[in-house]
Amino acid sequence: MSAAVVTAGAADRLSFTVFLALALHAIIVLGVTFGLEDPKPAPHTMEITLAQYDDGEKPEKADFLAQANQQGSGTVEEVSKLSTPVKAKQNDTVVRETEEVQREAASRPEPVVKKKTLVATEATSKKKTPLIENKKTEKPDPVKKPKRSLLARSMEIASLEAELQRQQREYSKRPKVTRFNAASAMKVVDAQYISLVKNKIERIGALNFPEEARSKLYGRPRLLIAIRSDGTLRDISVLQSSGNNVLDDKALKIVRMAAPFPPFPEEVLKERDELELIRTLQFKGE
Repeated sequence: MSAAVVTAGAADRLSFTVFLALALHAIIVLGVTFGLEDPKPAPHTMEITLAQYDDGEKPEKADFLAQANQQGSGTVEEVSKLSTPVKAKQNDTVVRETEEVQREAASRPEPVVKKKTLVATEATSKKKTPLIENKKTEKPDPVKKPKRSLLARSMEIASLEAELQRQQREYSKRPKVTRFNAASAMKVVDAQYISLVKNKIERIGALNFPEEARSKLYGRPRLLIAIRSDGTLRDISVLQSSGNNVLDDKALKIVRMAAPFPPFPEEVLKERDELELIRTLQFKGE
């Protein structure tokens, strides 16, 4: 009787344990559900355009956000971002400061370029002679050349101006000379003075020309007579010979004997300092 009771109690405990295990498994299986995890919302971002300069004045209607105020410009009707058609040579996902990039570039060692020299070896002396040496060719500076040419041109202009001023000073010091010939049109006062000179030369020639020479010598020497303002004779020369040297010398002697002539009148002196007369002295043999 007691053995049957013990067997029944052990069977009940086993059944209860199995039931409890099944119940726990059912709860776990039915209670756990499988599903996709909800995607996390994207963080809120703000797009900022870098302004190249600061205008100071705030635009009435801004198209983009930037670190400074800047007025838009251009001919495109649609609003567009500032861009460049040239791509950067390096790819970098990190925004770096300019100073940092410069320091990084400066810290990199420069590559050492080895110079190559071609040599020729002689079989007899076994000495190596350099043929070509790699030397840095000095390129002409395009900026220095125009400077030198401009400097040379300015010095040349200054020299020409100085020469022109010197010539003007020398020309101003030169006497004002007027040359008259038989066909020249002249003022009345000039004509009167020239008539005085001509009459005096003819009078001196008539007084000092020998009678015997008149019958033997004849001709027409053409003379240039230069007279100063005080009436003195500056120069006399034969422009065209009469064909007889004796007659030419007689004509020169007559003019020298007629000098000095009367001084220039005031009206003549205002316009000239010297007179050059071209006159033909006519000698007629009888």
